[in-house]
Amino acid sequence: MKSIISPAMSNKTLETTLKRHFLIEALPEPLSRASSHLQIFDKYIDGTRFRLRQVRDPYTSKWTRLLQQRHPIKLDEHTAVKVAEMVLDDAEYAVFERSTGQEVRINRYFHDLEPYTYEFDVYLGRLWGLNTAAVRFVDVDSMVQFEPPPFAVAEVTNQPEFAAERLANASLDDLREAIGQMHFDHAG
Repeated sequence: MKSIISPAMSNKTLETTLKRHFLIEALPEPLSRASSHLQIFDKYIDGTRFRLRQVRDPYTSKWTRLLQQRHPIKLDEHTAVKVAEMVLDDAEYAVFERSTGQEVRINRYFHDLEPYTYEFDVYLGRLWGLNTAAVRFVDVDSMVQFEPPPFAVAEVTNQPEFAAERLANASLDDLREAIGQMHFDHAG
């Protein structure tokens, strides 16, 4: 089986990623749900900081399987996250697949809006209706100076309800309730 490994999905030894996350209503133009994307299946292993990730390219039907450990550098902030990951073969994946945990499914789209590449996530299953955009940064200064895009409804980078591991146990109704109780700096 051939892997679909991009530079962002190779074996990592505790890499720091800098990101900001935004709620969006829908994919911005020129993207549509038919645009090129990856299908991501994240299983958050109960009682750990690990997730088991499967990435499928729907156009080639190729799969990449990963074991990842993610944790924020500061407990109350999710802008800087340490990530360690290993690419798994089928036998290794089968061992971890037996673990219990909740799954989050998304379709991920990529689009360049100079000078940044955006990751747009359309959530599936029980989180259908949740759409987010994320932007990666090379340094803290560019992250801090970044102006939210016009299609951003609200920034949720440091909202605990929108942390990836929390989404695994959330429903769209939970998120709607949390949004109603939050005070956002609206973008756009």
